[in-house]
Amino acid sequence: MLYPIIAVSAIIIGLVIGYFIRKKVAQSESDSLEAKMQTMVDDAKVKEREILLKAKDQALRIIDEAKNEERQWRNDVKNQQSRLEKRESLFDQKLLELESKQTQLQEKATKLEEIKAQIQQIKTNQLEKLEKIAQMTKDEAKTVLLSNVERDMEETLVSRIKKLEEENSTQVEEAAKKTLAQAIQRCSVSHAVESTTTVIDLPSDEMKGRIIGREGRNIRSIEQLTGVEIIVDDTPQAITVSGFSPIRRHVAKRAIEKLILDGRIHPARIEEAVEEARKEIAIKIKKAGENACYEVGVAGLDQKLVQIVGRLKYRTSYGQNVLQHSIEVAHLSALLAEELGANVSVARKAGFLHDIGKAVDHEVQGTHPEIGRDIAKKFNLTEEIIAPILTHHDDKPPTLEAVIVKVADAISGARPGARKDTYERYLQRLEELETIAKRQEGVEKTYALQAGREVRVFVEPTKITDLMAQKLAEKIAKEIESELKYPGEIKVTVIRENRVIEYAR
Repeated sequence: MLYPIIAVSAIIIGLVIGYFIRKKVAQSESDSLEAKMQTMVDDAKVKEREILLKAKDQALRIIDEAKNEERQWRNDVKNQQSRLEKRESLFDQKLLELESKQTQLQEKATKLEEIKAQIQQIKTNQLEKLEKIAQMTKDEAKTVLLSNVERDMEETLVSRIKKLEEENSTQVEEAAKKTLAQAIQRCSVSHAVESTTTVIDLPSDEMKGRIIGREGRNIRSIEQLTGVEIIVDDTPQAITVSGFSPIRRHVAKRAIEKLILDGRIHPARIEEAVEEARKEIAIKIKKAGENACYEVGVAGLDQKLVQIVGRLKYRTSYGQNVLQHSIEVAHLSALLAEELGANVSVARKAGFLHDIGKAVDHEVQGTHPEIGRDIAKKFNLTEEIIAPILTHHDDKPPTLEAVIVKVADAISGARPGARKDTYERYLQRLEELETIAKRQEGVEKTYALQAGREVRVFVEPTKITDLMAQKLAEKIAKEIESELKYPGEIKVTVIRENRVIEYAR
């Protein structure tokens, strides 16, 4: 019984001793941790003080820098303000000086006016005294003086003027004859007057019937599309194309030749052939313009202007081909300019383009010199070239080159056989016939045929009814009677065709 108690007591005592030992150890460890923490806190406080000191130093340095910058800025502002004040004072001083000078000038001007008035008064007084002494006015004295001089020198002046006139006229006439003779001898161009008909050879007489077509539909289609008249007579293996416009005749001729080669002749194919012929003629026109420019030696022209020049190949003036005439005038102008010491390049180009307005004068309103001037301005040609184009028919051309072009134009037109007045009037009458008909409302195309004895008018079927077509024909006939002079009678034919097309698919 005693041993268990002792054992229990020993255990209790051991537990108590172990508790106190554990507590002691824990207390010692706790003291050690608190010491470490205190050390860390102290270090942190030291670092905090260092950081604060550094921050204060940096803040003080920034403040000092800002104060220095502010001080420098204030100094700059003060310097600029002082400079501005100096400039303002200088400007004020200059303004005062200018005002002073202006005042002085005004005073001088006033004094000058006063002096002028005094001089004028003195002059008037002296003139009055002279008039009293001479007992005549200033105008009377001038008249007497001039009459005395004229009476004393009359015979001498008359003889001298007459002598100078004779000498100058003789010298000028001889020089002009020599210059013109040299220019004309060095330039020679052949002339050929075009007719108003073109003959087309046929492979056989059977082709005439095919060209006429069933009930004449083919020949009517050709005439309507080209604006010419196809004459089928007893001439073997040939038909005649009649029309005053060379372009239309050539288009018709080329289209018929295409139809003959193709073998298919019907209205649809005729339209295609006419369109192809128009394109080919356009190419020929451009080629003719290029060849003319090359022959004359004029380069640098716009391609559209070259195309307009080529149209002159199919234009005549009093029976003379205008393109050949323009080439000749260009050569003559260059030769005359060379003889007279003028600008050869300007004279050549102006002579070449002097009749350019005739290429479109039937389409544009105005005289051909005015139309030529507008064309030249459109293509940015110089005033040196525009002046001869505009004034080559005027009495007093403004420049030497314009005079040269006028003389060259007269020389070219005055060659024997170069022009025929009746032919030009004939063409003019045909153009006037078409113009009168074309200006009516609803008219689509007009063609003058039968040497001006007939005019065919194609109208738009949607705008003109059958009754209106009858009234239109009467109106055109009355206007022709009132505006034109012509022998015999003129037939007016108004054609209203309504074509309906549909496709079966």
